[in-house]
Amino acid sequence: MLPQIVAMKELNEIIAACGKKRTVRREQIEHLHELQSIADTHNLGPAVAVKIKFSIVSSIFDYNPKESDAMKPEYWSKILECITEMLEMLLSTKDIIIAKVVSEKEEEYEMPPYKIHGCILTLVERLDEEFIKQLKECDPHSNEYVERLKDEKQVSAIIDKVHEYLERQGTVSELCRVNLHKIEHLYYKFDPNVLKQKEGELGSDVETSVQVMEKLCKYVYAHDGADRLRTRAILSHIYHHALHDNWLQARDLILMSHLQETIQHFDLATQILYNRTIAQLGLCAFRHANIKNAHNCLVNLMVTGKVKELLAQGLLPQKQHERSKKQETIEEQRPFHMHINLELLECVYLVSAMLIEIPYIAAHEFDARKRMISKIFYQQLRSSERQSLVGPPESMRDYVAAAAKAMRNGNWLACNNFIINEKMNAKVWDLFYQAGKVRDMLTRLIKQEALRTYLFTYSHVYDSISLSKLAEMFQLKQPIVHSIISKMIINEELMASLDDPMETVMMHRSEPNRLQSLALQLTDEVNNLVDSDELIFEMKQGNFSRRNQRHFRNRRNYNRQNRPRQIS
Repeated sequence: MLPQIVAMKELNEIIAACGKKRTVRREQIEHLHELQSIADTHNLGPAVAVKIKFSIVSSIFDYNPKESDAMKPEYWSKILECITEMLEMLLSTKDIIIAKVVSEKEEEYEMPPYKIHGCILTLVERLDEEFIKQLKECDPHSNEYVERLKDEKQVSAIIDKVHEYLERQGTVSELCRVNLHKIEHLYYKFDPNVLKQKEGELGSDVETSVQVMEKLCKYVYAHDGADRLRTRAILSHIYHHALHDNWLQARDLILMSHLQETIQHFDLATQILYNRTIAQLGLCAFRHANIKNAHNCLVNLMVTGKVKELLAQGLLPQKQHERSKKQETIEEQRPFHMHINLELLECVYLVSAMLIEIPYIAAHEFDARKRMISKIFYQQLRSSERQSLVGPPESMRDYVAAAAKAMRNGNWLACNNFIINEKMNAKVWDLFYQAGKVRDMLTRLIKQEALRTYLFTYSHVYDSISLSKLAEMFQLKQPIVHSIISKMIINEELMASLDDPMETVMMHRSEPNRLQSLALQLTDEVNNLVDSDELIFEMKQGNFSRRNQRHFRNRRNYNRQNRPRQIS
């Protein structure tokens, strides 16, 4: 009998004992290692060596009785070593084919081309899952976590080798799956070379992570028919663009994908990736001074009050004792090094809301039907105003509330000092790459929105005001002040005109003053009361019909539309 057949027979006996009750799994792994050393001694060929390595890796994966538990560190290092050696054998010997389509009867170990039943991609997917378990097992603030995180380099190298092997032997669908694994190890990592290349500090011949992502994702888009793989590739691609300030590319990609309409039909992990992508897109829009877009991206996450859960970064402290299996799954989706800073996210949202909400409140101060743009910011502002004793701000939310009050009075300098200071820099702004540019952008936006707020609030006090005086008050260039006021006049937000030769703004005083605004609100309420009384009277008389109802509704709308705009 040939030695290869004897070795395979022994290997099958060891594997057959795997599922039996009295089998000691550690001894089984030791027997496989002994068989490997015998095969190496007698030089039984590369196919036998690969098959034994494959069995050793599978046995180590099955060593833990509980799937949710991470394997012991010594077995983790063994499995990395075994898979690396097996892949090197496969890449060095071109005649070995490992595939699911090869049945056990068709296996060939003696003559090339060698055929082995198995799936190399499944091993890599299990290795990836095990790596995540290893990270979750460690305290994220310990040195042990850092040591485990260093293994990602080796895991990524294994994925690259599998990709190289599948390019030679695998199918298109397998290549798409291994490409997605490469994408998931790359999409959340920041590459400073991307921004350096944009600024001209690096040549275009240097390959950056954005170009690598582009290549990997385009392959998945072109060749994969499964919605889940393509969706995860698109979301990872958007996340990576947003992380590197490619705002236009990220925005266009998410709008073209139409994922907002269908994301609720995908699995939980994909929905979490979508939430993370939208959060990163909001941060990117903020860095580009697109405040409305930043607010629109973050508002759906923040309004729920469950940002930690939506981003799979843990549960709220008060809900720790109410965990269900589903919540535990959500909590355990992301290792610590992939987390997005929640305080940074909340601060960006509140500052964006402040820059939108405060000018709106000033413009609609006496409007009875004004709407809230940001519910959370509005509540934070009102709770701060209700405090009987207001001390100096301590938390990030207190600083934003104090800045909002200062902006409400048109005091841009105090507002800027509340938003940008040593404490806020350490907590929030220094977390951005190129934090100085972000602070300069914030100061510029605060000046502009404070100017708009000042004009909304105090325009009725002035007959005219000099552009140079406004530029001096808000430390803006005169053309910028001219541009802001021109937009306000065009949008009918400010009833005024610009006198260019004199460089002044002439106020027209068409807005009602406080007494007139209150009188108009009273008129509305009286009209509504009269309509209600007549409606009740008609119903009691029994003459009420749909025609009468339409008549009252039309009259009420007519009264609202033709109410007097100014009381003389």
